[in-house]
Amino acid sequence: MTSWTANDIPHLTGRTVVITGAGRGLGLITARELARAGAHVVLAVRDTGKARQAVAGLPGTFDVRSLDVSDLTSIRTFADSWTGDIDILINNAGVMDIPAARTTDGFDRQTTTNYTGPFLLTGLLLEHITDRVVHVTSELHRQGRIDLYDLDWRTRKYHGMRAYQASKLAVVLFSLELQRRLTAAGSPVRSVLASPGIARTTLAAHSRSNVVNRLTFLTNTPERGALSLLYAATQDVPGNSYVGPDGLGGLRGSPTVRRQGKAGLDAATAGRLWEATAGMVASVAR
Repeated sequence: MTSWTANDIPHLTGRTVVITGAGRGLGLITARELARAGAHVVLAVRDTGKARQAVAGLPGTFDVRSLDVSDLTSIRTFADSWTGDIDILINNAGVMDIPAARTTDGFDRQTTTNYTGPFLLTGLLLEHITDRVVHVTSELHRQGRIDLYDLDWRTRKYHGMRAYQASKLAVVLFSLELQRRLTAAGSPVRSVLASPGIARTTLAAHSRSNVVNRLTFLTNTPERGALSLLYAATQDVPGNSYVGPDGLGGLRGSPTVRRQGKAGLDAATAGRLWEATAGMVASVAR
C-alpha cells in the first residue's frame, strides 16, 4: 500500500482553514499545503510580520491575523472579529518544556498555550465551524497526568516536561468531550486529533529532550510530521480519531488512524476537565 502524502490532499477550493501558530514549523508547512490545494488559509499568529514574510510568494491565498493563544483577551478579540464560515480550525500553536511563567491573565503559560487557550478559541469559534476541529497533540500525552484540582500548577511544584505531558493529555480529553457534545447536539462537525510523532522542529530546541532530534532514525522530518495534521484535516475519518505516524511507538512514519492512550479515553475525566477549564476561562473578566 502506497504511503499517504500531501499529493493526496483533495481539492479544497472554496474552503476556509484557520491555523494557529502557522508562521513557522509544522503550522507553516500545513498552511502551505492546504493553500496549494486551493483552500483560503488564515494564519493566526503572534508575529504577523514574520508570517507574511513566510508565505510571501507561495501559491494560494493567505490571510494573516493577529492571535496570541496564551492571552485570553487576544483570543476573544480574534473570535469577536470573525465573520463567515470556518471549514477547518487547526489548533497547532504550542510550546514544550518551558520554564515556569505566568500569562497576562495569571495562568501557567505552557498549559494556556497548549490547552486552555485553544479550548477557549474553539468554543468561541464553534458556531462558525462547518467541518472539523483538528487538535495537535503529542505521543507524550500517554505519560500525562491530570490534576483537576490544580490544572494551572499553583499548588504543585512546576515541572516543564510534566506540564507539557499534562497539557497534551488535556488536549486529547478535550477532543473526546467536544465530540461527545457535538454528537449529542446532532452536529456534523468533527473533533479530530493529530500527532506528528517526533518531528525535527525547533519546538524542543531549548529543552533537554531536544537530544532526540539528533537521533534521525527515531524522528520525522518536519515535512513528514506535518502529514498527520494534513491527513486529520482533509481525510474522511470518524470523530475523535487520533491520527499519527504508523511506525513503532507512533514516533515516525506515514499518517494513519491510531489509538489514544487509555487515559485519553476516560469520558468521566474528560467531562470534569471541561467544566474545570470552562470555570477557569470564565473567571477572567472580559
